[in-house]
Amino acid sequence: MNTPAHLIFAATAFGGKTDRRVLGAAVLGGFLPDLSLYALAGWELLVKDTSPQVVFDVLYFSDLWQQIFAIDNSFVLWGIALAVAWWAGAVPAMALCAGALLHIAFDLPLHGEDARMHFWPITDWKYFSPFSYWDRSAGALWIGALETGATLIMTVLLWRWWPSWAWRAFFGVLAGLQLATSSVWSFVFQG
Repeated sequence: MNTPAHLIFAATAFGGKTDRRVLGAAVLGGFLPDLSLYALAGWELLVKDTSPQVVFDVLYFSDLWQQIFAIDNSFVLWGIALAVAWWAGAVPAMALCAGALLHIAFDLPLHGEDARMHFWPITDWKYFSPFSYWDRSAGALWIGALETGATLIMTVLLWRWWPSWAWRAFFGVLAGLQLATSSVWSFVFQG
């Protein structure tokens, strides 16, 4: 899934309706499994001026990058963190971990050749899905439409639950980014 959708889904599922700390933690949890990709790709693209072709066709699949992705996309590690947060009674930490786990749960069936080691450190196995959120030859057009439709519905729910103009603007920006990125992937990576 596209990152903006992950944030909206996590906010809707685990953000609650009254505690902005819990909402913020859920949103952050929805983002954390993608943080390393943004940091690594951003450094290469913006600082080192590496071509996108090298970043996404070579570096993305390198052992180093794949190991980093294995850590922040691990059901096992996030599950342990959730158990510790639950044991400690730390509701914001539970929302953060649950948001990250939801992110990974949606990524698992929507990553083909770009799959990650979601069960590390137990195994290095990857599930290479026949479906993709970005590859048109693997259903990206209809997946993107479903993802974006669900994101827009959840954005309306979040606007109803959170009357603060700051939160409404934040969710509106995320919805706009979802519309933009879903459209971009379908034409950039035509598969």
